[in-house]
Amino acid sequence: MRKIIVLSFITLDGVMQAPGGQTEDTSGGFKYGGWAFPHFDDFLGKVMNDQMEHPFDLLLSRKTYDIFADYWPMHNDSRDPVGSGINKATKFVASHSPVKFHWPTTVQLQGDVAEAVKKLKQQDGPELQVHGSGNLIQLLLKQDLVDEMWLKIFPITLGSGKRLFADGTVPAAFILMESKTSPKGVIVASYRRSGKVETGSF
Repeated sequence: MRKIIVLSFITLDGVMQAPGGQTEDTSGGFKYGGWAFPHFDDFLGKVMNDQMEHPFDLLLSRKTYDIFADYWPMHNDSRDPVGSGINKATKFVASHSPVKFHWPTTVQLQGDVAEAVKKLKQQDGPELQVHGSGNLIQLLLKQDLVDEMWLKIFPITLGSGKRLFADGTVPAAFILMESKTSPKGVIVASYRRSGKVETGSF
């Protein structure tokens, strides 16, 4: 069975929209694109390399796929674990409109997305990494399909923008597997799904 792992850059108030560039995602009038850049350093670069230097496939929304497809095929350096890993990976794309297959190893999910993802999880193969893909992540969380979360939590708040944990996220418990902090104050925390939320009284 495959694991689904969400890798996300988020702010202290949970915003995940457009961390990488000003024009990455301006939907909803979002004007803070590129907010992660001032906090990125060699420490975070090594974290990303470590998380992506082993075999994986990608599970992406259409918007994130289009962003990746416009960039990564032109940055396929075998010495770069991130670029080479992304280019080698099979890209499973959740989209209601046809996907152009100009990027090798691209597969469009057919039919109901949740059911298609459940079938993917049952197959043999490497882990399925989810990058960006805010709307897809909301679906995965609602369907309780996320096995692990590898988060980079940045020391800023934005007040508006798409959030990682939006309305409809199901109650779920996670176990902290690893945490460390970059010199610029970014918390790198990895969590594994562990069961139901325990409730009680104080």
